[in-house]
Amino acid sequence: MNTLTREQLEERLATLHRASLELVRETSLETLLERIATLACEQAGAQYAAVGVLNESGQLEQFIPIGMSAEAVRRMAHPPKGLGLIGALMRGSQTMRLPDLTRHPKSAGFPPHHPAMKSFLGVPIRMGERQLGQIYLTNKHAAAEFTAEDQQVIETLASYAAVAISNARLYSKLIERDDTLTRRNENLALLNDLASTLASSSDIDLVLDKALSQVINYLKIDVGEVFLRQEEGDLLRLVLHRGPSVAHLWAQTEFRMGEGTVGLVAKSGQPRTIELPCADGRELGAEVAGSCLRQVICLPLTGRRGVLGVLCVASNDPHPLDDLETQFLSTISAWVGTVIENVRLNLQQRRLAVLEERERIGMDLHDGIIQSIYAVGLTLEHARLLMMNSPEKSYQRIEQSIDDLNSTIRDIRAYILDLRPRQLMDEDLMEGLQRLVKEFHANTLVEVKLDGPPLGALKLSDSHAKALFHICQEALANVAKHARAHHLNVALWATPERVLLEVSDDGRGFDPTRVKMTLGHGLANMQTRAHNVGGDVEFSSEPSQGTTILAWVPAVHES
Repeated sequence: MNTLTREQLEERLATLHRASLELVRETSLETLLERIATLACEQAGAQYAAVGVLNESGQLEQFIPIGMSAEAVRRMAHPPKGLGLIGALMRGSQTMRLPDLTRHPKSAGFPPHHPAMKSFLGVPIRMGERQLGQIYLTNKHAAAEFTAEDQQVIETLASYAAVAISNARLYSKLIERDDTLTRRNENLALLNDLASTLASSSDIDLVLDKALSQVINYLKIDVGEVFLRQEEGDLLRLVLHRGPSVAHLWAQTEFRMGEGTVGLVAKSGQPRTIELPCADGRELGAEVAGSCLRQVICLPLTGRRGVLGVLCVASNDPHPLDDLETQFLSTISAWVGTVIENVRLNLQQRRLAVLEERERIGMDLHDGIIQSIYAVGLTLEHARLLMMNSPEKSYQRIEQSIDDLNSTIRDIRAYILDLRPRQLMDEDLMEGLQRLVKEFHANTLVEVKLDGPPLGALKLSDSHAKALFHICQEALANVAKHARAHHLNVALWATPERVLLEVSDDGRGFDPTRVKMTLGHGLANMQTRAHNVGGDVEFSSEPSQGTTILAWVPAVHES
């Protein structure tokens, strides 16, 4: 065995040092491992060399051989699995230098088509207490085995390799992190653009089309479908399909909650993934089996009150969507679900507003126009009674009825134009009450007393004045229809906090607990009008003891 002189060993180490300086500049891990193996092969005079690196769990992650042709590597059944001497070196911390590796008790032999190897030098690559990999050398040229000097040189190379591998991995992580940040920024920009569209749209079809189109274009998805849950039901129906690869992802276009993959995703609120081809593909569309699709992902469209639908995407990329892409899909699904819920809530609010407007119209008709027509009927009935004994007064009543009907017709026309009866006109509240009382007395001959502030003294907002006006109108109508009263008192007064209206009669009265629900709109309308402006109405009545209605509104004055 040839022994190197001190000068020769120092020269080899200096040469190795100069070559190793290039290693730490290499940022590609695979290229770095190949250069380490080549350098080791040259420095030790070996026929074959290899470098293996370990992953975080200590398993063999990469294995780069030198000295074998690509054809020889291809013919081997599999790369090393970390058994035999390789496994022993992976689990140990000392260098192994053997004249014949086949005689070592840990030797596991070679796989078919593996070249013959005898002398062996294995050196661990360590960074502190952690083993990063190993350098393997076999078949020393022009010698039966590797020397102690070879071992010293390769151990020095392993020290340089440890630093270079750590640097390359750190650089790779930085690049990966930078790529992740770039992709996250792209995702955020896309989400921001999508959010602007979704937030400004009240059309569910537009929302779904925009969201699905951006998902397909950005993630290079081949097929996308959206199933929406029908309102107030458990049926999921296909509402949108994108992608020319297949006509339908699923064999059916409707699913019940819990039925099939789509139904299970909707019921559980958890995403599901199907890898294609799959053993049981009966629920998939007929064209899917013959397509190039590799993966189907179903994600719930979730709102605050549960799942509103399911987003299904399919890709023919052999690499499945990674965590960042899946997270992006989940975010879009959640946003779309929230937007759909908001759109539906807005539609419900509109429907509710229509119902409330219809109720208001009915209340206004009852308080205004219907009461005016009823008053005309009372006037005509009085005219009929006067016809025989006092034709002149009967004629006056008929003329008054004609005027009242003409006024009602004008009111109906005005109501058609703006859907609001103009009963108070431009009058002061006291003027309006005086007109109501005058008409009531003329139509019923009931004695009426009105007390209140001078005209113009009470300044109320229009909404509060109209509320009290209509409450008084309703109260007088109820007296005319039901009370059989002889006297009626109407009083209006104000405190610093409230404006109050009291209407009391000496009629037959009623039991509020029994009659309240049978008087039609009257009592309910009065309460509604008062509540709408922050006030209230109280009813006090007993059979044969008359009735008192006390209404109040806050004293909100005109500016």
